[in-house]
Amino acid sequence: ILVVDDEAPIRRILETRLTMMGYKVFTAADGMEALEIFEHQHPDLIVLDVMMPKLNGYQVCQMLRQESDVPIIMLTALADVADRITGLEMGADDYMVKPFSPKELESRIRCILRRMTRLQPAHLRLAGVIKFGSLEIDTNKRQVYLEQERISLTHMEFSLLELLASRPGEAVPRQELLEKVWGYSKESIVDTRVVDVHMSRLRKKLKADLEGSELFQTVRGVGYSLIYDQSRKLVEHEAS
Repeated sequence: ILVVDDEAPIRRILETRLTMMGYKVFTAADGMEALEIFEHQHPDLIVLDVMMPKLNGYQVCQMLRQESDVPIIMLTALADVADRITGLEMGADDYMVKPFSPKELESRIRCILRRMTRLQPAHLRLAGVIKFGSLEIDTNKRQVYLEQERISLTHMEFSLLELLASRPGEAVPRQELLEKVWGYSKESIVDTRVVDVHMSRLRKKLKADLEGSELFQTVRGVGYSLIYDQSRKLVEHEAS
């Protein structure tokens, strides 16, 4: 894990706690140092502060997304919700507002890394490949193809799509998506627009027409649903 923050106390606290959890931790005090460490160490996850010298967190996130889908959790002291959402729109997977709970951050890190290593709970595990029209979701390789062309998704975007595809036609509440995909606790008071931004990104990436229909439906006041049309059978089969 790479922890990037210009505040030395935060770096020390997170390095100590995450190391005690068994993770190998690298730290950086600014954006330039973060990019250098990333190139040499290839971390599995990045905790990235927004307000930093040389390169801020937004710039670092944008540069990383040009070459990598590494999970990024942004830390922000910015009060404006629009500023927080900016990081998500640039490709971050999640954000936490300073001052934050290290325990809550650890929980979200565990959830993201668990999904990356395919150790998610059994009720979320799917068998092999799911086909929906011209969309193919390979849940073992965590890859998505649309009209036989591979679509690049971040780890969080794939996990969101995978969960919705496991329950076609069902309206999945935003709070449940936050808990099962992002690792938020039931007690967390969070801005559910984290889900909305990711759904917007998914829609843009899967914008090709699926036989004249939309893939996702927004269920007002509830959440999102992957539309299940009986005329186009959803197929699951074991990967060979």
